[in-house]
Parts: sequence; structure tokens; C-alpha cells
Amino acid sequence: MDRITTLMNRFHRNVRAASPANADLVILGTQAAPEEVFFYSKQRGTHKPTGRELWYAQVDWTGNRNPFQQALPEEVRFDLTANSETQALVQVIMQEHSQPRCAGDWVLNRLGDVLLVRILRDQIDNGSTKPGLIAGLADDRLSRAIVAMHDHPGQGWSNQDLAEEAGLSLSRFNELFAAQVGETPMGYLRRWRLTLARQDLEKGDRVDAVSRRYAYGSPEAFTRAYRKAYGETPISARKSLAVV
Repeated sequence: MDRITTLMNRFHRNVRAASPANADLVILGTQAAPEEVFFYSKQRGTHKPTGRELWYAQVDWTGNRNPFQQALPEEVRFDLTANSETQALVQVIMQEHSQPRCAGDWVLNRLGDVLLVRILRDQIDNGSTKPGLIAGLADDRLSRAIVAMHDHPGQGWSNQDLAEEAGLSLSRFNELFAAQVGETPMGYLRRWRLTLARQDLEKGDRVDAVSRRYAYGSPEAFTRAYRKAYGETPISARKSLAVV
């Protein structure tokens, strides 16, 4: 089961070289043998220099609503010495960085994005000590329900439907979801739908179309939910956010 692709497709990123003061992704080690990657998900320029830095980069997320950015720990360390494939990827990044060629920035952006996927996979594989999306996706049962919501946000999900996706009783599902993700299944689904709806409004989609897309009974019901979450109506948001 793919736990990441929908999120990666919906929330785009750009990775580019940066000064230490503006960096949140740092590679350390030697050119021949990169050793570790640090990613600071919440604040840039917080890395403390060690003299072993090879590359400073900045990850530009889609606004501040990317679920992975919100779910990741403030500081993530990835040990390259324990993962030869990712170490080889980083060596290619370093080669592109040290020997600029045509489309170098484009290549670094793509390779940096692949590195982020590797970091996310590692976080999910190892779980999380605090409630949130990473912890939910790390659980083989809950992840099935979460991925179902991600992939089909417009379906009329109920708690029972999601419990069946997870292969759990309703009571156990609700209990485990709250403990691991930190909110109720319906609360998570509402927030996910509204996040996607806001993206669609930014693209200029009509309010009635967005309300139908995400299983709201009417544009009025969508407007009430949207205003409660964001403090403005969808129509106002569409006018101010839509790309002309």
C-alpha cells in the first residue's frame, strides 16, 4: 500500500541551494562519503555548524498547510551510513552541486525531492513518539483508513466504514486513531477535505463544485464548515486567493 504518493502529488515542494541562514536541509560528511542529513521542518537557519557541512538547501512547501511538514519532528536526522542507496543518491546531489551543468538547479530540485521522500519513508518505517500523521501512517491498520481518506476524500465515509478499512472494531478503531493521530477520524477527515478545498479555491474552482467534490450536502454546509475553519467564506477566499 502506498502511503505517500497522494500527499506528494497534492502538495508540491521545491528544493534549492541556500545560505546557512536560510537552510532547513543540511548534508554533512565528506564528498566521498556523505554521512548524515539533517532536516529542520519548522524553522530555517537553526543548524549549528560542525565544519562537516557539504550542502545547505531550502525546502519551499506549498504554503504552510503541507501535512508532512506539520507532522514531522522539528529536527530529523537521517543516517546515510546505514542506508547505502540514499548515500549514493546524496553523492549524486553533491556531484551536481560541485560541478554545475545545464539544468543543474532543475536536477537538484528533483533529486532533493527524492531525498525528502526517503526521509519520509524512514520516518514512517520507524514510527513516531508523538501523535500525528506520521504515527498514524506507521500503524499498518490505521494507515489503511488514512490512505483511504487521502485517496477518496469525496466518499461519504463513516467511522464504521473506516474501521472496516482498518480491520478493527469500531470502538477499537476510534480509540487507536485518537491515541496515534491525536484527533478523531471524522475530525481528521474534515480537516483533510477543507485543506484540499482551500487548494482548489486557490486554483479558482467554483464553490459549488468544490462542495460537491468533498461530499458536502450543499454549498451552504460547505460555507459554514469553511468559515469555522478559516474565518472567512469560500467565496471571499476564492476572490483573494485564486490565481488570475
